[in-house]
Amino acid sequence: MTERAMQEPTLLLLTALADAPRHGYALIQEVDAISGGRVKLRTGTLYGALDRLLQQGLIEVAAEEIVDGRARRTYALTGAGRGVLATEAERLRAVAAEAQRRLGGAVRPRGATA
Repeated sequence: MTERAMQEPTLLLLTALADAPRHGYALIQEVDAISGGRVKLRTGTLYGALDRLLQQGLIEVAAEEIVDGRARRTYALTGAGRGVLATEAERLRAVAAEAQRRLGGAVRPRGATA
């Protein structure tokens, strides 16, 4: 069975958790920063993705606290999540390297300038 490429929001969420545990709002901000503002996660999308990643064992709840009368969960990457993220990062690196190699060796049409 071949593995599908990871969807960008999933990749960004796992990346956002790679260096430190974060709560929901911090994840939304971190994904925005990592993507240069291209990806803006809505709350419903975020928590649906977090539930899926929890079920897959890629993240875990690192802490729960009550802030202003509301429960706040902090999420962290699991060992399995770190492995999946590392595999996807390597896949992307290899694809980007091949694209760069092919671009560098591309034949320019006659009359084209650099």
